[in-house]
Amino acid sequence: MTDTHTREPGTRQVDLAITGMTCASCANRIERKLNKLDGVTASVNYATEKAHVEFPLDLPPALLLDTVEAAGYAATLPQPETPGEPAAEERAADPLRDRLLISIVLTVPVIAMAMVPRFQFDYWQWASLTLAAPVVVYGGWPFHRATFLNLRHGSTTMDTLVSVGTLAAFGWSLYALFLGTAGTPGMTHPFRFTIERGDASGDIYLEAAAGVTTFLLAGRWFESRSKRRAGAALRALMELGAKDVAVLRDGTERRVPIGELVVDDRFVVRPGETIATDGVVEEGTSAVDASMLTGESVPVEVGPGSPVAGATVNAGGRLVVRATRVGGETQLARMARMVEDAQNGKADAQRLADRISGFLVPVVIALAVATLGFWAGSGNGWTAAFTAAVSVLIIACPCALGLATPTALMVGTGRGAQLGILIKGPEVLEDTRRVDTVLLDKTGTVTEGRMSLVDVVTVEGAGADSGVDEVLRLAGALEDASEHPIARAVATAAVERVGPLPSVEGFQNVEGLGVQGVVDGHAVLVGRPRLLAEWSQHLPDDLDRARQRAEAAGRTVVAVGWDGAARALLVVADTVKPTSAEAVTSLRALGLRPMLLTGDNAAVARQVAREVGIDEADVVSDVLPGDKVDQVKRLQAEGRVVAMVGDGVNDAPALAQADLGLAMGTGTDVAIEAGDLTLVRGDLRVAADGIRLARRTLATIKGNLFWAFAYNVAAIPIAAAGLLNPMLAGAAMAFSSVFVVSNSLRLRGFRPLVEA
Repeated sequence: MTDTHTREPGTRQVDLAITGMTCASCANRIERKLNKLDGVTASVNYATEKAHVEFPLDLPPALLLDTVEAAGYAATLPQPETPGEPAAEERAADPLRDRLLISIVLTVPVIAMAMVPRFQFDYWQWASLTLAAPVVVYGGWPFHRATFLNLRHGSTTMDTLVSVGTLAAFGWSLYALFLGTAGTPGMTHPFRFTIERGDASGDIYLEAAAGVTTFLLAGRWFESRSKRRAGAALRALMELGAKDVAVLRDGTERRVPIGELVVDDRFVVRPGETIATDGVVEEGTSAVDASMLTGESVPVEVGPGSPVAGATVNAGGRLVVRATRVGGETQLARMARMVEDAQNGKADAQRLADRISGFLVPVVIALAVATLGFWAGSGNGWTAAFTAAVSVLIIACPCALGLATPTALMVGTGRGAQLGILIKGPEVLEDTRRVDTVLLDKTGTVTEGRMSLVDVVTVEGAGADSGVDEVLRLAGALEDASEHPIARAVATAAVERVGPLPSVEGFQNVEGLGVQGVVDGHAVLVGRPRLLAEWSQHLPDDLDRARQRAEAAGRTVVAVGWDGAARALLVVADTVKPTSAEAVTSLRALGLRPMLLTGDNAAVARQVAREVGIDEADVVSDVLPGDKVDQVKRLQAEGRVVAMVGDGVNDAPALAQADLGLAMGTGTDVAIEAGDLTLVRGDLRVAADGIRLARRTLATIKGNLFWAFAYNVAAIPIAAAGLLNPMLAGAAMAFSSVFVVSNSLRLRGFRPLVEA
């Protein structure tokens, strides 16, 4: 089964899974190769390791696979995953993990013997060779393979410098052991911190070769683990759907797997169940919680003829639904495609180290070759020439460059975790410095995301029997017997204010209108004003005016009446979080423009914006998930760098499309996986701290790269002059690594704007 479908007449598209890429230049190379095919348009994403290809109908997909393989990589057509099996990305990451673990076990004793003289027993150097050889060859194979592929295509990356540097150190050690004096029994390995010409035929650098390989292999594994989470958003999104469904066939109800459902099937949805697929209600009335898909905080009342979407939750009565769309045509499936398209459409963030190595690697290799030729040709002998050339390679070996990003990221993410901020990886940091607009989802981000009682309005001039406590006692008792989300909000508020609620007799749910029953001898009605009007309990003028004001503010009004008269109104709404206004102020202080984006109506959106201090011109309401993506794209087209803050499934496509996605950790797994930063505490104030921390971490990474690069470059002329023996070059390289780590540790001092 292949994931192909027609997009334009005469074409179809497929998403190929690519393996073997080690940097963004690999993705660019594959993209160029595919685009050379007639009629093919390809976009390769290094982060998600996928190639999105649109190609003619008469072009066999096998040709796409052959083209990728001809470029030196592997590609496969998408395969359906068997339930219970790990994702393909996770299975592919296991060999890299095994390679790392083996390298760590073998490298630790090699470094210990080289650095601690008392561990240097007779023939210790041969034991080091035995342990280091598998690390350099087997552990470093991903770097060597990438170097070979890059050189075949006339390019160099960090992998080239890693491979050449480690192989040079390993090769020199072999020379010193077999042809030099390093293999002599009783040989020791003290450090010599002197700048002088000398013969290094007695020095070995196995610890440098094994240590650099293991360090950078660890960085590659952490990067791989971070990258393969990109597909988790899509998997989490699809898992929201129902796994089976109660279908009505031949007059009987039968539960079948969701895959067997077809268009026009009638199926049953009981209270609390997830609606299996998109359809139209044929029997029953209920309230459907669609906030996961639409962002609307108020449950939607549905009845015969009402459309419903798959993955929404039936919060009320029993429904019989006729399926209108199944499988890949449902709203949920379309949303999954939007998330994937937004991820694939992101510009690949070229790693800073790769950009530097783009010109550093060929320069270093050229200098090493020139140094070898110069000293050999000047009559100083091949030993001195090799010593100087190897010193050039070792001093430029990218240990510090390789540590610059992961160490800063490790400290930055560790500090962020303490503050409730999770940063996914280095690729998310580059746009934080330039972000100028922040789109804030309303439900669950700026607001609490759940209905609560915000006001009780009683009849003017009523006696004590119509007081707030009495209204809540009677209405709360009746609502406590209902499962409707608004009813739960009323019942919860009643219990909190008046304590245990009395029992109800003759409870009856009036479809689409409300509930009625007898409480403490009173015939009580709670629901829409229309329900009370049917019992000739019309709202007095003062209550009607209060109803109009509340509804104009976007709030939901529930009328309460008993003993033949309308007595009060209960006003229910999704309340603004107490910290949201302060958070908006903090975002403005960072030079950012906050905008409110919501699926709710304009009245609700304007009211929330006023409460938190967002300009009315920056409010966008009545937006569906696709519209949120369009809003992000519109701002990006205007030249803005957009951050999106959200928490729901409906926000996932926009979070993926935005230059920076900030997901509230109190929200859904789908939103969290689609975001770049996760705000664990669900406090919007942390969004400002997240952007500040990301900017500080990026600045530290750039500082690390600059100093590591400058430090090594400054020492290269000394090494080329033959004044820096390889041992001192290794020590200098180690010192530059210490500097990078120390600079990264400064991120531990980051302080939030508001302490938790």
